[in-house]
Amino acid sequence: MDKARQEGGAVAVFGKGWGGELRLPQRKGVGSYFVDWVLARLDACGELAELTAIEVQTIDTTGSYGNARKSLSEERKVIADTVGLNWENVSKRIIPQIIYKGQVLQREDLCRSGLYFVCPHPVYHRVLERLGGKEKLPVFPSQPASIHFVSYDFIGNKVPDGSIMPLGVVEEHCTTVYKVQEAFSSLSLPEGNVYQNAVRRSLYPERH
Repeated sequence: MDKARQEGGAVAVFGKGWGGELRLPQRKGVGSYFVDWVLARLDACGELAELTAIEVQTIDTTGSYGNARKSLSEERKVIADTVGLNWENVSKRIIPQIIYKGQVLQREDLCRSGLYFVCPHPVYHRVLERLGGKEKLPVFPSQPASIHFVSYDFIGNKVPDGSIMPLGVVEEHCTTVYKVQEAFSSLSLPEGNVYQNAVRRSLYPERH
């Protein structure tokens, strides 16, 4: 997108609060191809020249912190909450979503750099772990089928109490949607009879 400045053009930003969300067709009546942000490069004449998409992901939680928050704010007491991180969502939703959106963007004539997937470093680590590690995702140059993994985390030294910790990019990895799809479908299976053995351990604990 630096080309826009070099050629006297501009960049239009589409997303929540910035240029509005783009209206896209639904997939067979349900779902959509929405991404969080679309950056569109305009040439010096104001014509659309190139676009790219950015998906920003954190992690869903399970349980609730409502009672803990209420106790802290009203009584200044710390009590346990039931909140946890829904790491299983990485497999169920996040990875299939970036594969699908990456494939859709590959069919866009003006999307020459693929999809950018931005997430906290722990989520990035868990995604790569679920895909079998970086060795299953060889590096490729930017192209329409690219998926650019971009992870961010807290950076810098300790800040004064009450100050905001700065965030910054800590790792990037560019591969292709094909390699992500291949790695996701190539599961490392456990040894045989795991269900059978679990049932036997439950039924006959004295034998184990």
